[in-house]
Amino acid sequence: MTFRELGVDDDIVEALAGKGILEPFPIQTQTIPLALSGQDIIGQAKTGTGKTFGFGLPIIQRLGLDPEPGVKALVVVPTRELCVQVTQDLEIATANRPTKIVSIYGGKAYEGQIEEIKAGAQIVVGTPGRLLDLAGQRLLSLSAISEMVLDEADKMLDLGFLSDIEKLFAQTSATRHTMLFSATMPGPIVALARRFMNRPVHIRATDPDEGLTQANIKHLVYRAHSMDKDEVIARILQAEGRGKTIIFTRTKRAAAKLVEELGDRGFNTAAVHGDLSQEQRERAMAAFKAGKKDVLIATDVAARGIDVNDVTHVINHTIPDDPDTYLHRAGRTGRAGKTGIAVTFVDWDDLHKWALINRGLDFGQPEPTETYSSSPHLFTDLDIPAGTRGRLAGAPERAAAPREASTESRPSSRSGSGDGGAGRSRSRQRTRTGGSGAGSNAGAAQPAGQASGQQAHSEHAPGSGAHDGSGPNRQRRRRSGGERSAPSA
Repeated sequence: MTFRELGVDDDIVEALAGKGILEPFPIQTQTIPLALSGQDIIGQAKTGTGKTFGFGLPIIQRLGLDPEPGVKALVVVPTRELCVQVTQDLEIATANRPTKIVSIYGGKAYEGQIEEIKAGAQIVVGTPGRLLDLAGQRLLSLSAISEMVLDEADKMLDLGFLSDIEKLFAQTSATRHTMLFSATMPGPIVALARRFMNRPVHIRATDPDEGLTQANIKHLVYRAHSMDKDEVIARILQAEGRGKTIIFTRTKRAAAKLVEELGDRGFNTAAVHGDLSQEQRERAMAAFKAGKKDVLIATDVAARGIDVNDVTHVINHTIPDDPDTYLHRAGRTGRAGKTGIAVTFVDWDDLHKWALINRGLDFGQPEPTETYSSSPHLFTDLDIPAGTRGRLAGAPERAAAPREASTESRPSSRSGSGDGGAGRSRSRQRTRTGGSGAGSNAGAAQPAGQASGQQAHSEHAPGSGAHDGSGPNRQRRRRSGGERSAPSA
């Protein structure tokens, strides 16, 4: 089956072929002919099964070869990342048409989005909050909408967007063509479909797609110690055949910390989490997709909409809370018929969560395998070369020494140069004050416990001089005192 055989126009077929997209996925095969005819559709399919083109190609074609300026089609999505991803896919399909697409979402300046609307964009892809905001300011009119798509409806329900969706539907014409896509069909979504859709056809493409995807993924579940996880991950990242990798963390803070840790170990990392601006998140995703960064560290919400087909490994730094979230995370790999590996770490306190996931997904592994960075089965399970250490050969030595020492002999490492930026800060200070002579030697001669306390203090206020009054620290304060007016390095 080809897109042309499904009734897709030649210019769209050629645009897809230019990107190497030649054969439709099952959900596309089922939805495109019906959607082209104007049939309302409920598509049940998870992320990664190709549903964007399943609804995107029909709405592009139904708008015509040269649509008049003005918003005619609306695609509502739950997150900013998915908004960007859907927009990019639709832009691929419209490469040979003058049809214009605009992304409308929060976290980015209004002005550019408003200008694109005024310039005559025909397709709007947006998140509910920003869409209602612009509609409320009369900067976006939905009255002429003839094509409307609700994507990942169950996720919108989870995020509390149901009332916003109803308000958007209410601002559109009752004669519109409507398509709704959702991985699951909870009661409120069914009720929404009954209220706002006209005799929809229910297409379920979840089971065959999920079965194929899961068969393509090797699942490894390890009970790991929190202090050893970074070392285990660093070794996994050196596995044979390892390509793009996504690491999921539970919190934004854990994501930021892991980015720093893996960066110090020499890995090329990017992050997507809530403490980053939308522009930073978009840059990170673009670098990951382009291969400039091959490790992406993400939280669950921020990861919605990650659609990269060549991800070889997914690592759950912390176990997800439920089976659905596990499937969503693991489903970032093994896409488009390719194989993938999903590694999950289970802390001792989270064994009950694994029990829930194990039962829900019928893994048949009630007990995760106890695993350390030195465990032989870790190397064989993931095809990691023997002797691999948790640091790349090219990683800077000044960052490597404190990190390695801190995992094996923490007290002695604290008595020297310290770890990370704090150690470098003191090195620069000693250089400014006359080299590494007395100050450096005195610091090395202190008892480990005392040096450790000073190190911990300097991490909070490096170079501040707020130490405990011991000899070497007083000496450094006197040396630097005459230079306080000079700019710090």
